[in-house]
Amino acid sequence: MEMMENSAVGGLLLRLWYVLYGWYEESGLARFLRGVSRVWTRWFHASAVMSLLVREGVLPRAWRDSLICRAMETLLNLPAALLHWIYRKFRPVFDNSVCALLAFGAGEQTPAAIGWLMLAVMVVPYDNWDNRYSLMGFVLMALLFLAGGMRSRALRLDLKSIGPYAVIFAGAVCLAWPVSYSSALSLRFLFFHLTGMLCVAVTVSSVERPGQLKRLAGFASLAMFCTGAYGIVQRIQGVEVNYSYVDPLLNEGMPGRVFSVFENPNAFAEVLVMLIPLAAALVLCSKSVWGRLGALCAAGVGIMALGMTYSRASWIGAVVSAAVFVFLWNRKLIPGLILLGLLALPMLPDTIFNRILTIFNLKDSSTSSRFPLYQAALEMIRERPVRGAGLGTDAVRLAIKDLNLYHGTAPFVHAHNLYLQIWLETGLIGIMSYLATMISGVKAASKAARLHCPHEVRLITTPTPLGPPAAVAGILVDCLADYLWNYPRVMVIFWFVFSVMLSGVKLARRAAAQKGEPGGPRL
Repeated sequence: MEMMENSAVGGLLLRLWYVLYGWYEESGLARFLRGVSRVWTRWFHASAVMSLLVREGVLPRAWRDSLICRAMETLLNLPAALLHWIYRKFRPVFDNSVCALLAFGAGEQTPAAIGWLMLAVMVVPYDNWDNRYSLMGFVLMALLFLAGGMRSRALRLDLKSIGPYAVIFAGAVCLAWPVSYSSALSLRFLFFHLTGMLCVAVTVSSVERPGQLKRLAGFASLAMFCTGAYGIVQRIQGVEVNYSYVDPLLNEGMPGRVFSVFENPNAFAEVLVMLIPLAAALVLCSKSVWGRLGALCAAGVGIMALGMTYSRASWIGAVVSAAVFVFLWNRKLIPGLILLGLLALPMLPDTIFNRILTIFNLKDSSTSSRFPLYQAALEMIRERPVRGAGLGTDAVRLAIKDLNLYHGTAPFVHAHNLYLQIWLETGLIGIMSYLATMISGVKAASKAARLHCPHEVRLITTPTPLGPPAAVAGILVDCLADYLWNYPRVMVIFWFVFSVMLSGVKLARRAAAQKGEPGGPRL
């Protein structure tokens, strides 16, 4: 801020901002919005929604001190405990070994290594990417974490912070493989899910300081800037219109949909929905002007690229994400956000506005083609409601084909709905535990945003209470019309964002406990 004040351009902009802000504060619009905000705040505090957010479930509350959690943590951390015993037994040997010291040091920097790995996951072009890279990368992260834990007893797998529902969902995924309609076809997808499990376990367990969390959000923002900028370049150079993605009769004049380094524009849009809130949170919490400017540029580029994907479901998800973000930041601004959205609609480009109008148009080929998919998925669920058809899209597709449940014109690839697809693949326990995982995680992060921990801690950990829950909420709405995990590296990005959220909750709770706040997180 001081740098801006001392520069000619920065000083001029700041003076202009103060003039405009002063005019706004005295205007009738400001008084109207403040009145609406007061009414909104009073209503919300007395609403059932507030009660739901405040109330922590019985199982998550009991999980952290349960015998099952302690036993599972002890069992999973046996290798680290054994290595630590060996280190203590032969400490002089290890302390005098350059290789050992390098391994210990690298292990203690596991969060930074995860950041670099996720940067590669997000920016490597589709044609050059192999999904095995993600698995090998997180196996390496687990080994690094284990190496760091050999010297430091603080580096242990933290199931308490991951929560019971995520553990149950992981169990449901593993069980879905042997009971699959075709276990051979499901095996490959089991490894994709194992990558996500490793991502959550290692990330949540290794993040111990607010700075590490902030750097993870920074790596994600950098990746979004690179992929978003490439998407904008694609638009400038021209993208061929793919009529399998858009109805030409209802979207006349719409240009080709950008996809950046991803094969599919919908997949690219879903990644942007998950990453934009992280960059937006960094704008608020970065201490330097350049940090805020960089995060602002990343968010701006991401928003522009999102518009160029012409992904309707992702646009809706982004709106929900923005609403959750503003709600967690300052609930009084919700009415202003709604007004701003209504005022912005007439200013949208015609191609985007027309695209929005097709969302509820059943004549749109992209919309109408989904109904046979949903019908086939529901019929399959009726056939195997408890155990599902098996892990992975290949097993589900084979089961539906053998039972002759799909009668659409386009090939059945997946259900085009994340929740139906999870039920199809993992059965009743899988879908119930997944929903519980998401709801519990977002609730915990929402509470963490209001924890009474020291100001500097809350400032640094802002990317977690604000960014990830907004991202997760947005993508959960987005996935009502698409299957997010059809691309395995998008699945990894999803679990990475989720693990950043849980890591921030862990740090916020720890900071509040150190301050002596009773009762845990509260709004």
